[in-house]
Amino acid sequence: MNDWRIYRGVGQPHDGVRRLPEPPPWRDFTRGRDGTPAGSEDPGGARRLGVRRRRAENYAPRPAEVDAVNAALYLRRPLLVTGNPGTGKSTLAYAVAHELKLGRVLRWPIVSRTTLQDGLYRYDAIGRLQDVQLERARAAGGAGIDGGDGNGGGGRSGDGSDRDDGADRDRGIGAYIRLGPLGTALLPSELPRVLLIDELDKSDLDLPNDLLNTLEEGEFAIPELERVADRQPVVEVLAHDSGRIAVHGGRIACTSFPLIVLTSNGERDFPAPLLRRCVQLELEPPGEEQLTAMVEAHLGEEGVAAGQDLIGRFLDREPGEVMAADQLLNALFLTQHTPHAERLTRERIADLLMQRLDRSR
Repeated sequence: MNDWRIYRGVGQPHDGVRRLPEPPPWRDFTRGRDGTPAGSEDPGGARRLGVRRRRAENYAPRPAEVDAVNAALYLRRPLLVTGNPGTGKSTLAYAVAHELKLGRVLRWPIVSRTTLQDGLYRYDAIGRLQDVQLERARAAGGAGIDGGDGNGGGGRSGDGSDRDDGADRDRGIGAYIRLGPLGTALLPSELPRVLLIDELDKSDLDLPNDLLNTLEEGEFAIPELERVADRQPVVEVLAHDSGRIAVHGGRIACTSFPLIVLTSNGERDFPAPLLRRCVQLELEPPGEEQLTAMVEAHLGEEGVAAGQDLIGRFLDREPGEVMAADQLLNALFLTQHTPHAERLTRERIADLLMQRLDRSR
């Protein structure tokens, strides 16, 4: 069919959406959602690295990037990656996890309201209170039937069993605590996890300083569990991505410091204490080798051959002109799905999708 358009602007309902082709590989959200367990097959990694890419060498990192990653691994220090949007900062974390078989990447996206607590753990005090009140109401009803005191304190429960309500609540506290991405990354493990703290420059002024102690010590406390540690020294809590995890004495301390990749678009400066604790890497815009490998990973060799004009256009942009690599991928994918459209139409699509990001509005 020569007309590639799904929406035609004619105002009349039709079934054209059923002709919609498969999504671009980097926007396919069905991968990994069929009950696949956590492991090296990370659906987020597949989207970023390319579904055709199963060999780490396809990533084609520059020597400086390889050196920085190895320095962070050897020194057990976070890696702070700075660069323009679309230069592959986040992809670096997925590439390392893929090559070193470190499992799924833990991702912590940062916004202006993000706090350290969000990354470590969350305690659902309101949910627990509601459940305790419901349990007391059931116990009160059961005690009234069985001749108890009717106030839910002592006596027998609704199912006729003896129970210490305080001990029961302490035992169940773990159901209301869920570790965040940073807290999960710091769990004891034989191999380090990979944690992506994405766009740290979007945070408020306090978060970079709040991270210092946790990044330095590799451990943190959960006060809600420390308070009951004498009665419940081991409590199972919910991890960010892998079910229930036992916490001993209300503290979590890593045995293998995670590879923490912090990304920044360079929109703000960070305090010197944070910079001192990090290996710093400035990512340059991808060159011809990196772009070719990226396009081949996502769209195959035919995508590289068909998109030479757009790849050249991307590389020949003016110095200092900001454009993201995924803009190129979008343009290549869409123009490949309009093979019978007029050349003017394909050029108009490319112009629409490859607009410079730093131009004034």
